[in-house]
Amino acid sequence: MSSVCPHSAAARGFDPFAVDYLADPYPHLRALREQEPVFYSAELDYWVVTRYQDVQTCFVDQQRYSALITLDAIVPPFASTVDIMQRRGFQPGPALVNEDPPLHHERRKRLARAFSPQRMKALEPFVREVVTRLLDRFVARGSADLVAELFYELPALVVFKFFGVPDAEVDQVKAYAGPLALFVWGHPSEQEQNRLAEMMGAYYEYSRMHIRRAKAAGDDAALANDYIQAHLEDPGLFPEEYVASLLPNFLYAGHETTTSQAGNAMRILLEHREQWQRLCADARLIPNAVEECLRAVSSVIAWRRRTREAVTLQGVSIPAGAKLLIYSGAANHDPALFADGEAFDIERGNARRHVSFGHGAHLCLGAPLARLELKVMLEELSRRLPHMQLVPGQSWQYSANTSFRGPRHLQVSWDAAANPVSADRP
Repeated sequence: MSSVCPHSAAARGFDPFAVDYLADPYPHLRALREQEPVFYSAELDYWVVTRYQDVQTCFVDQQRYSALITLDAIVPPFASTVDIMQRRGFQPGPALVNEDPPLHHERRKRLARAFSPQRMKALEPFVREVVTRLLDRFVARGSADLVAELFYELPALVVFKFFGVPDAEVDQVKAYAGPLALFVWGHPSEQEQNRLAEMMGAYYEYSRMHIRRAKAAGDDAALANDYIQAHLEDPGLFPEEYVASLLPNFLYAGHETTTSQAGNAMRILLEHREQWQRLCADARLIPNAVEECLRAVSSVIAWRRRTREAVTLQGVSIPAGAKLLIYSGAANHDPALFADGEAFDIERGNARRHVSFGHGAHLCLGAPLARLELKVMLEELSRRLPHMQLVPGQSWQYSANTSFRGPRHLQVSWDAAANPVSADRP
């Protein structure tokens, strides 16, 4: 593959860990989509794919594109890291997102029960209660970091309730989540990778302990119990170690990605003030606004696949066994499907056709939960703080990884004396 070279300036200069790219990847992804939509990056040892049709094909065609590398580290583990992983019993195994058929279909069908429409409807009052309680802490203050004080807390509390994580352990488990993105999708040095491996080892040890504790307690309220029941019903299909490996991945997917998506959504809404005001005036716009935020500024901008056989995309021949970095963030802006795809429009008619949750058999199981949380957050923020605005001049910081994106902080301010709900005024 070393003889395969990119032809365009955009492809030759592509670096998903560069400071300017991390600050705003979309101009870079647009240039790739227009100049060289499929190319091989020798630095990454991945083929980069950026157009909607091709990204969708990679998601849907499981016969030619395997998901097995989805959780492989972008930087292969160093020998010293492997030693740590073996010592800590941290061997990232299959976790649904990185499985192929027929096993993937059999497991997914059983696990999908946890995210049924009935369960989401029953969960909505709890989500609203948590949003209300968190807003109550700062609504009369006149300023807040929405990521730290709302967006980080809500998804964590909701998904941890799902999995039956005790309140006293919430902070401990939240601290485990960040290292997963950097270990799998980042570009760590050997020293950094070793540190992350130690933390991930602790995470997997916690997961095993929690699963066994939940099994012993028979906690019917925990989502983990659904998985435990699957293990008890069919231990061949759901070994205990497999169930334990699901916990870190589901906690990460249900916590960090929703936190990041909420931060992305509120930033772009407040940067487009007229659209935020329209949403505040008409709550019926919120469901489609959620979809447009998912399309325009997804918290998951790339996934990975490996070719099972030689394939051709955009006239480019890709060999069997090639690793693909498929950019859903680029696909979501593709003008071939989304008119003026770089523009943000909360009334866009086909916004829901984004691929931020993947597509086909690997469509994110937790998508209904993420949509519910985003909807409730926008409903309550638009009702109680329609006059908030971004604090000017703030610094935007994003994690240095290929796939997950969201601001670490989002500072907003408002005139608390003008809060529309009288009980919210100081």
